[in-house]
Amino acid sequence: MIALNNFDISIIAVYFILIFGIAWLATKHEKKNMSSEDYFLGGRDLHWFLIGASLFASNIGSEHLIGLAGSGAAGGVAVAQFEILACFILLLLGWFFVPFYLKSGVVTMPEFLEERYNKSARMYLSIISVIAYVLTKISITIFAGALVFETIGVEFWHGAFIVVFATGIYTIFGGLKAVIYTDTIQMVIMIGGSILLSIIGLQNIGGWTAMQSQLPASFFSMWKSINHPEFPWTGIIFGAPILGVWYWCTDQFVVQRVLSAKNISHARKGTIFGGFLKLLPLFIFVLPGMIAAVLSQTGKLSLESSNHALPALIGNILPNGLRGLLIAGLLAALMSSLSSVFNSCSTLITYDFYKKIKPDTSEKKLILVGQFSTAVLVVLGILWIPFIREIAGGKLFSYLQSVQAYISPPIAVVFLLGILNKKLNAKGAMTCLWSGFILGVGRLLLEVFKSDISSNSTLMKIVEINFLHFAIILFVICSLIFIVVSAMTQNDSKKVDHITVNWAQKRTGDLPVLEIVFSVLLTICVFGIWIYFS
Repeated sequence: MIALNNFDISIIAVYFILIFGIAWLATKHEKKNMSSEDYFLGGRDLHWFLIGASLFASNIGSEHLIGLAGSGAAGGVAVAQFEILACFILLLLGWFFVPFYLKSGVVTMPEFLEERYNKSARMYLSIISVIAYVLTKISITIFAGALVFETIGVEFWHGAFIVVFATGIYTIFGGLKAVIYTDTIQMVIMIGGSILLSIIGLQNIGGWTAMQSQLPASFFSMWKSINHPEFPWTGIIFGAPILGVWYWCTDQFVVQRVLSAKNISHARKGTIFGGFLKLLPLFIFVLPGMIAAVLSQTGKLSLESSNHALPALIGNILPNGLRGLLIAGLLAALMSSLSSVFNSCSTLITYDFYKKIKPDTSEKKLILVGQFSTAVLVVLGILWIPFIREIAGGKLFSYLQSVQAYISPPIAVVFLLGILNKKLNAKGAMTCLWSGFILGVGRLLLEVFKSDISSNSTLMKIVEINFLHFAIILFVICSLIFIVVSAMTQNDSKKVDHITVNWAQKRTGDLPVLEIVFSVLLTICVFGIWIYFS
């Protein structure tokens, strides 16, 4: 429990007022005849700073607030590999994927698959995405938000309701522009509060050198052996990028931000800026966990489990006022993530389901459908609350989260290879998607029934494969299926030149020098961190 005084509570109250104020300002100048593009894609006129800030803010969820700090307390910096690798994947999004996405003019990622392959590919990704958003992203964010309120004395149900209702209100009325503007403010609050926590925490333990002397050397190494159960270096280098391509480059939840860009240059600059921001979690989420571990060892902090590292640190070392700021930062991270998934999910429902059934729907009605979809998601979120607390403590919640990891390789394959080679066709794509889905869910079911499998059997050996190594295997299998089936079947007659690489075309136009310079600088920063923590 984190004790707050009236000053802390006032800061949290000001935070909520600020967020609603920003959401209102973001949309008050919109025309009364707002188009669906204005509502779902912010009018496609957003600048790079807003895009980069929203990419970062919407990405930061409970796994960062609790998971990164908890893993930092338990094992050090290795968990930050996923954050650092995201820098490269964001560069891939900006330099490789963005030009094709913007050239296609699509609103959703499933729509891009229809443009490239067929309606079946679009429907597959739409259904998978909506189910995954409702069962995992929405539910786990509501749960985490309720826990944050519970740490300051607000009953779990009340906290969950506040998070869902407050986020739903500005998402429904403001659309993507309100989400992105509030994301930007929430990013500032989140980063500012977390930096203060890290600085004050280091002062409490005597600085960086003192921390190095009190924690094992392994806590300061990002590179683990090939047999490491969580972060084998082979899985990090070859497996994590596969999951990263799916999440950062093909998931509506993320890509909708770059689709809203004013042009390709702003979209790319936004991804580069987002890449620099992704360097921060190591220092503002993992580091506080390590500080909590030191304070626990010296008896200055009571730490029941590593997952309590962040709230315990906030409650014990911060002065009055700053505690309220940090709680506001935690809520900012969760609400930005929740508003993003509300908006992305309603976009999928509106464009990939409703508009497919009624293609002649007016712009005004599309917006109403989007608002109604968001309202339904808010209600579902509230109705889901009683079940969230029951399943969050058990293995089912982990299994639900694992589904995304196991079904992502085939999705990454059809996007990546589909852009690289226009000869790969719809039959190959659908065979790849369904084969990957069956293999991925099969692996998940083996984990569920692991206790019933013989310890020396082949099935047990499959279960024991690290999930990052399994992602590599699944990616290779799906790629081979995609290529072979495409080669054995007749190529589609669809013209896809505008959304596939033309290897014979020579580059024309000026090089984006500034974007190249900052991309190289980001790469240098990543390698610098890797070398220092090797």
